[in-house]
Amino acid sequence: MSQAEPDDTTPLLREDRRSVDSQDEDYRSRWRSIRVMYFTMFLSSVGFTIVITSLWPYLQKVDDTANASFLGWVVAAYSLGQMVASPIFGWWSNHRPRREPLVCSILINLVANIYYAYAYLPTTNNKYHILTSRVFVGFGAGNVAVVRSYTAGATSLMERTGAMANMSACQALGFILGPALQAVLSFIGEVGVTLKFIDLQLNMYTTPALLAAFFGLINVLLVLFVFREHHVDEDGRQIPSINYTSEDRADTLEESESIDHVAVLTSNILFFVVMFIFAVFETIGTPLSMDMFAWTRTQAVLYNGIILCCIGFESILVFLAVKVAAKRFGDRPVYLAGLIIILCGFFILLPWGNHYPIIQWADVKNNSLVSEVPKMAIAPNSSFEPTGCPPEQTWCQYTPAIHIAQYITTDFLIGVGYPTCNVMSYTLYSKILGPKPQGVHMGFLTASGSGARTLGPIFVSHIYTLLGPRWAFGFICGMVLGATVLLVAVYRRLIAFSIRHGRIVE
Repeated sequence: MSQAEPDDTTPLLREDRRSVDSQDEDYRSRWRSIRVMYFTMFLSSVGFTIVITSLWPYLQKVDDTANASFLGWVVAAYSLGQMVASPIFGWWSNHRPRREPLVCSILINLVANIYYAYAYLPTTNNKYHILTSRVFVGFGAGNVAVVRSYTAGATSLMERTGAMANMSACQALGFILGPALQAVLSFIGEVGVTLKFIDLQLNMYTTPALLAAFFGLINVLLVLFVFREHHVDEDGRQIPSINYTSEDRADTLEESESIDHVAVLTSNILFFVVMFIFAVFETIGTPLSMDMFAWTRTQAVLYNGIILCCIGFESILVFLAVKVAAKRFGDRPVYLAGLIIILCGFFILLPWGNHYPIIQWADVKNNSLVSEVPKMAIAPNSSFEPTGCPPEQTWCQYTPAIHIAQYITTDFLIGVGYPTCNVMSYTLYSKILGPKPQGVHMGFLTASGSGARTLGPIFVSHIYTLLGPRWAFGFICGMVLGATVLLVAVYRRLIAFSIRHGRIVE
């Protein structure tokens, strides 16, 4: 392949062509741009988690026809939008400057969050407006594929694990601040303040979405005025960064060195499982705690916000530990350890013992039949809020309650296992793909995760409502065990592209 002639648009890190100052400026500009991608990832995480603990009570407040099954669809809507958008934005970023799909996606996210804040305004079908807004918030979050592919292309092989871990740490920070901000904003209350001149209610449900929209505005400005295109090879040398040119050059360079498609497919399957089980975990938290611990809507939002905040802080520490552990033991052993920890977490969450949950509205003996329990009439203007397990969930009669200690222990273990598997998924995947532009492949990986986050909430909301936590979490344990067996089976093939083709020794 012929060497490209250097010009103003194709920076090369060569001392005979550029001064040391220019190299330093390229390095600083590259890492400034990567940090903008960190913030974009943070925003994507905030956009999901900042409303996740209040989503269920918001649905109940604005539309009394919404049930737990519909909650599953609303939570899944975000991931459905992201699943559709990720390959589109990934393909766009491979053929055009990445600033274009980034700005477009962030603006979609911004507008969708404002739409969510106004979902209470229509007189009918409010739950469908919430559903639609979450689809578009997720569609905007499809830029995760662009963010990951840019970071993979702008870092050397040695830098990549650290950069991916830092990016996942920013994702965890969004995971922390989202529920934390929701918990703080819950003190505004359900009534809040009404801005009549724009027909907007500022309360504990709408303010978080508006704050996410404000973050989006900041993100757009950073992409427009700070972000710059950079691309380096596996040794960290600057190469032309125009994506479609790089793709053509990479195709010529690697025409005899193909990607291991078995490793690529396995990575997508493993990532699907990891995201599926986490989607189940984050979806079921609020209804599970309301059923098992008889928490009110406000208590569930506040307490689960605090719990998720603590998990987020824990995840940041895990990301720091993962960077060290991966250097010492390798990416694959760390990945395997993460899956085993998740398996232990969900096994602990299975119901045990002979203590049963409190039933709503009546002092019902656990050997009674729900059909025999008369429903208590609640006056429409009453401030009374029934707590406990709904009588229509018949499994409440015979399934042991989950204790708060089980819930907290599982939270802790998921806070260790999930971030470990998350960062190892992206790190291994980017190394398996090699030097070619990764926008489309990262789009497929993101779509795989989004598909899991679409199916996970739907699955758990239906299985949990019909059969209870024993069946739901038992199925999850089976999935994690299967993923662990798959990882062991293809262990030797999950290696970096350059190692597979003998360029470097593992």
